[in-house]
Amino acid sequence: MKLNYKRTILVGFAFFLISAFWQAYDAIVPLILTNHFGLSQTWSGAVMSFDNVLAVFLLPVFGALSDKVNTKWGKRTPFIFIGTILAVVGFIMLTFIDNYQLSAVITTDIPEKYAAADAARKAAYELMASARSAGDPTLIAEATAALKAVDDAFIAIAAETFEITMVNIVPLVLFILLLLFVLISMAIFRSPAVALMPDVTVKPLRSKGNAIINLMGTAGGIIVLVLGMVFATSKIYMQYTWYVVAVCTAMVAGLVIFLFSVKEKLWAEEMLEDTRKYGIEEVAVEDNAEKRKLSRPELISLMLILASVALWYIGYNSITSKYSVYATRELGFEYNATLIIAQAAAVIAYIPIGIISSKFGRRKTILAGILMLAAAFLLGNFITPITPQPFMYPIFILAGIGWATINVNSFPMVVELAKGGDVGKYTGYYYTASMAAQIVAPNLSGILYDVFGMRNVFFVFGTVFVLLSFLTMFFVKHGDAKPEKQGALEALAGGDDD
Repeated sequence: MKLNYKRTILVGFAFFLISAFWQAYDAIVPLILTNHFGLSQTWSGAVMSFDNVLAVFLLPVFGALSDKVNTKWGKRTPFIFIGTILAVVGFIMLTFIDNYQLSAVITTDIPEKYAAADAARKAAYELMASARSAGDPTLIAEATAALKAVDDAFIAIAAETFEITMVNIVPLVLFILLLLFVLISMAIFRSPAVALMPDVTVKPLRSKGNAIINLMGTAGGIIVLVLGMVFATSKIYMQYTWYVVAVCTAMVAGLVIFLFSVKEKLWAEEMLEDTRKYGIEEVAVEDNAEKRKLSRPELISLMLILASVALWYIGYNSITSKYSVYATRELGFEYNATLIIAQAAAVIAYIPIGIISSKFGRRKTILAGILMLAAAFLLGNFITPITPQPFMYPIFILAGIGWATINVNSFPMVVELAKGGDVGKYTGYYYTASMAAQIVAPNLSGILYDVFGMRNVFFVFGTVFVLLSFLTMFFVKHGDAKPEKQGALEALAGGDDD
């Protein structure tokens, strides 16, 4: 009994579509909301949490609907086809509304004011570096005042941009309505796409299958980041239409490969045949006897694991959902290269992480990953606009490895506590914790950015919440299976799909 890697890679194109979209969405939508519409970080964070709010309610609905569908193309394929087409069309149309809004902004002197503020910011940081080097209190005070003036300038620019939005609020209303349409379209096929791999893979091989699916998703994200570098999406006042068209072309190409190569019904039937052939039962009768309530120590561990998931997702998502804004506005950096480096580091680290976790245990490996991620965020606090951008690369390599270490091992710890047929329910617990955290992250961090300044809070917020997850995970006593011999790919299974 061996995993059909070619078949699993082809099924993984459904995951490829999802990751490609979310990588582009997280990169440009925050930039559009803050730079083109002038929304505050608080309101931008609220809009960025829409997808997670919808996911909590819609993912179970469409997953259940796809269970009941039976077409000649299978259960999941119709949802993947319809959802992808609707999302692609809506995403491209979204840029037309943005272009209309942008045309109103660039006819003013706002772009020139932004360029002047950007230059003043770099000069203020250079002055601060010189003042601190010389230890001159007068110069330090002067540099501090200059930085405050820069912050005030950016706030004034945002306010002026928002005034333009309020003069004609129709583009903003249409943008948000169409954005909701796109997010609902993505929700149509997200759960069916996740469910497809288990549909066509026998139970003992699903861990390896899930690892391949996650790697396909990472490939989709990296391709979109490369497109971001090609189209220079770090520019503040630019039209994103051709970039989004390129991303959607990659999505459609992946969909075409999926539709013409994946034979869902046939492969699902073959999976059932193999299940009978090898004496595997999808829901074993004896599992009913295993269904029991968790002991008090097990329940406490489950709560602590879920609390850890929520805390590190709040810290991590606060960075990823606004990094494009922070890199362009506060640092003047091109953000795509650093994100590519982080993802590449994670991919390279997957197999070593699997080996390490199988030897030392999931809990200890996660704790090490938390420390790496927190250290990366902590170091990020010391990066300024006058810091050479290559200094960011080792920080993002550390962050990529740290996040991969956490993500690879956390989901298996949750389902390790599941008894028999309760795996699906415990999977729901995991995603409820992670999605709820991703609702909190952009909203809470956005409010703090507006109150204390994005430069002062951005990496501090992420560091604090990641370190809090260390405390909760430290006291977990259950859910860590005894180290056992397993394939490195098997240990990879269970990462998040976003």
